[in-house]
This record gives sequence, structure tokens and C-alpha cells, in this order.
Amino acid sequence: MSASTPLPPRTRSGVKVKAAKKQKRRPRRWLWFLLVFFAIVIVGLGVYAGNLWQQANNALNKVALPAGNANPIASADRAQVKPLSMLLLGMDYRKQTGSMNTDVVMLIAMNPKSNTATVVSVPRDTDPQLDGYVEQKINAFYAYYHRRADKEEKLKGAEADAYARDQMKELASDMFGIPVNYSAVINFQGFSDVVDALGGIDVYVDQNMKYRDDADGTNINLKKGDQHLDGKNALDFVRYRKSNEGTAQSSDFERNDRQSRVLGAVVDKMKSVGGALKLGNVIGAVGDNMETDIPKAQIENMLKAYYDIDRNHIRFLPLEGVWKSPYVYLNDDSLEQAKQALAEEMTPNGRTVEASASPSSSASASQ
Repeated sequence: MSASTPLPPRTRSGVKVKAAKKQKRRPRRWLWFLLVFFAIVIVGLGVYAGNLWQQANNALNKVALPAGNANPIASADRAQVKPLSMLLLGMDYRKQTGSMNTDVVMLIAMNPKSNTATVVSVPRDTDPQLDGYVEQKINAFYAYYHRRADKEEKLKGAEADAYARDQMKELASDMFGIPVNYSAVINFQGFSDVVDALGGIDVYVDQNMKYRDDADGTNINLKKGDQHLDGKNALDFVRYRKSNEGTAQSSDFERNDRQSRVLGAVVDKMKSVGGALKLGNVIGAVGDNMETDIPKAQIENMLKAYYDIDRNHIRFLPLEGVWKSPYVYLNDDSLEQAKQALAEEMTPNGRTVEASASPSSSASASQ
């Protein structure tokens, strides 16, 4: 309207015109308010995410990383662009026994393109049956290499640990036919601390479990059904094999299935808001109890690449076989399936999401 145009008379219709103008301005003010509100939310989320990554970075400083780990990762080798594999060993180390057995043996392959992972669990009593390797249970090889590092290679402390890890990576590579990029050894206390740092996990306990050993302080007492487990009870759940108090025993194959289900529950808890808030505490719990050859920068890359991975995109494959005292002998079909799954994960494009559900994970979800 130009300045020379006369104003309308202050009639009833004029009032209506003014009211209409006010109604037109009101949406603009609400739009401005919404824009400001969303800007505040976005900035707040950025600060929140920044704080989480800062907590994670501070916690990573506690992890026992190898010398020279501060070197930058080449662009082509970053976890965000390159499929990676990692050997995870859970060590049953207790001061009371001095044992160095790695009763949890898992090979993990991860693909950033498909945002998927495959986790293969090896029964602890498995004889790998590989040419050039001694005949013994797979859970005893780490200690075997550690002793060899001390006696033959004259290595001590962290160097002996690194030697044993490197030999275990070579064994896993020969066994499954893929290159193994990294390794990590976490003691069972670290596993328990991680679950506690998350505030516990929800899992289905498939049977009553009771076992007591006063020599090392073991006291397992779990009831069948859906349970919320703290760190101690989660560890008892994955360790349980036999009973001296009237409950049924459990096989290595059932233990491997439970390990997969617990790992899935940990992934679910980490993806929750409460789990994300505790990221720093979780990494701190791991760092106090883990030895690894993964550079710090690559750990950060892994967190960024897979922080949003869905549990349904993680394929759990517990190996199957037969037990003939004192060893487990793997089924050829089960081993071949694991090899193919790991190889598929290590291809540039990974695998399709539709192929992600494994028989064990599907069975677990239905319980």
C-alpha cells in the first residue's frame, strides 16, 4: 500500500481488516520462534555429541595402546572406509590360579559400507588341526606363545604380550582364511566392569545355573528366565559349564551361544540413550583391563563408523562340532560357513542387510 492511499474509516469492517492483519503476523512470529528453538536444539546436540566424544577421548587415554600408536591412520585404512577384522580374546585370568587361558575366542569382521559385522565364536576346547601348529586347545595357545616369548625370544612384559597377540592373529588368519588386522585381550574383570558401567543388561537365562568353587571365589547362582544381570552375574552366565550343586551342566557350544547373546545385549544397551551417556565409563572400564594393538586414532574411527550399528546387522556364528575328550573337533560345514561369512564381510561392499540374521541370533530373539 502506498503512503498516499487514504486509510479506511474506523468502522466495524475496518476492525475486521486490522484483526486479519494481526492473524497474518502471528504465524511469522511462531515461525521465528520455531527456527530459534530448532537452532538451540541443534547447537545443544552438537555440544552433547562433542562432550560424549571428549569423554570417549579421555577414556581412550587409559587404554594400554602400543608404542607409536599416535601415528596417523592413512585415509584408505580408516575404519570408515576399509573393512577390518579383529581377534578378541577374553582371558580367564585370576590371581588365585595364575591362569592365562583365553576362554573367549572371537573373530570379528566389520564392513563400513554395509554397516554390518560378523562375529565368529570358537569353542574354547577346539583343536584347530592346522599344519605346523601343536595339538592343544585353542584357549591354551595365548599362554603357550607367552611362554615362548619369555624363554625363546627373551621378551618380557608388554613385548611378550604383543608377541603372543601377533602369533594368535596369525593362527586365526590361517584358520579362517582372512587377514586379521588387529587383536585385543580383555580379562574377565573388564567384561564385568563394562556391564556394570552400562547399568546391567537384559538377557534370557536358558537354564538354572549353580556352581561354587571356594578356591577362586566362584559362586554362580542364576535362575532360568528373563533376567537383568549385573557384571558379576553376566560373567557367571557366559562362563557356566558344570555344576556341583544339582543343576544341569552346559556345553562349550551353549556357552558360545550365550556369549553371542550377551554381546548383542551390550550392543543394544550401548545404542540406548542411557548407554550413550555412559560411553566414557565403558571405554574406561575396557581400558583398565585390555591390551591391544589398535591405534588410538583407529579406535576413534571405529566408534565413529559403527556407533549406530543395528543389532540385526551383526551376524553371530558360534562354531559347531563334536566333543571327544579332551578336544572339540569342528564340523567342516560350520567352519566353511564361518569362512565364507567373514570373507563376505571383508569385501569392499560387504553384504546385504537381508542376509544379516543368523540362526543363533534369530533363536535368541524368539526366547
